[in-house]
Parts: sequence; structure tokens; C-alpha cells
Amino acid sequence: MTMSDPIADMLTRIRNANTAKHDTVDVPSSKMKVAIADILEKEGYITKYEIVEDGNFKTIRITLKYGADKNEKIITGIKRISKPGLRAYVGKDDIPKVLGGLGIAILSTNQGIITDKEARKLQVGGEVLAFVW
Repeated sequence: MTMSDPIADMLTRIRNANTAKHDTVDVPSSKMKVAIADILEKEGYITKYEIVEDGNFKTIRITLKYGADKNEKIITGIKRISKPGLRAYVGKDDIPKVLGGLGIAILSTNQGIITDKEARKLQVGGEVLAFVW
């Protein structure tokens, strides 16, 4: 199986680990995935992430976050928006709001990978990578 969409793979791994109540999940590393993990950490969706050197490969180990009791998921949904076969670009005036502002949209812009809030502040559009809520 070739990985045509590493970002979707990362989101799926997080979603599955979250559903199975794992503490951590490992994803193959890339600059973009590290940037996404960084946003998830800053926005409080994951506890932390670290880059693990595994031979010649780098892996991002993401520590998932749960509510007071382990049954409460912090990430209730995570969805890939822009796909390799169908890219989703938005202008600065069309940046989507996720669940009326409760969730975040992760965008890839010329300012780097940022949340919908930052994109609005910086007045930039870009490619909508994913929604997290």
C-alpha cells in the first residue's frame, strides 16, 4: 500500500488510538506532521508530542489527552478536509468555523501551518488540512 496521504494517515492513527483509549500513538515524522502536532498541543487537544529517533527514521510520539476520567475524550472528532485528489483552498474571507468556533481548522498557508483563528488574524487564506473538535 502506498501512502498517498500521510496527513490523513496521521489523523486516522490519532483517531483510532483515541477511540481505543491508548496513551500514546506513533506516526512517521515529517515537517508538516510536526507542525500539526504542535498546533494540537498548543490548542490543548494532546498532552505532548516528542520526536523519537528510530534508526534512520524519525517518529512523532503523540501523548493523547483525556478528560477527568479516561472515558472522556478531548478530541471528539478529527477530519481530513483537503485530500490529494481534491484540494480544499479558502480565501481569507472564507475560512471555515468548526462547530461555531468550538473546534479548530488547521490550515497550510504561506505563513506556515496555523489554526483558523491565526489565519483570520493574519488575514491569509490557504489549504484547509483538517478540522479538529
